[in-house]
Amino acid sequence: MSGYTSAEDVYLSVPDFMAEQFETVPSPAMLWLDDGQRAQARELSGEDPGFRQRYWRQDGKSAWVLNVIGRDHPITLGISVEAGKIAGLRVLVYRESRGWEVRHPFFTRQFDQAQLENGRLDRPIDNITGATLSVNALQRAAKLALWLDQQLPD
Repeated sequence: MSGYTSAEDVYLSVPDFMAEQFETVPSPAMLWLDDGQRAQARELSGEDPGFRQRYWRQDGKSAWVLNVIGRDHPITLGISVEAGKIAGLRVLVYRESRGWEVRHPFFTRQFDQAQLENGRLDRPIDNITGATLSVNALQRAAKLALWLDQQLPD
């Protein structure tokens, strides 16, 4: 199949991702963002999170479902954050024709325990030849999830 994928490959459903993250899946909640917060998010991650973001939170862990543009199409990710660090990052739906390798654990494990330091991830993320835009998209999403977690009320 020469490395190309169909228009939309679903690797993991949102309920299945949440079941991986929480022993008992909490009900989703909504984080409302003002214009200033949206501007901060865009500056940090290059992504506009919109006025609201749905999240799940329990026992100090939050989980987010984010869509970021790879080259032309959104990549849907599930990202959990605990104690200010990435606890889990999974590609849920991939819609690009190239770069699908970012869905594999050998790649996503690089994000485990990553945190924000001065607006950047605290570690380099190895690139995958032919998947640079997808790699960049996952890095932007990781930064956004870490930042969103910081916006949650205590």
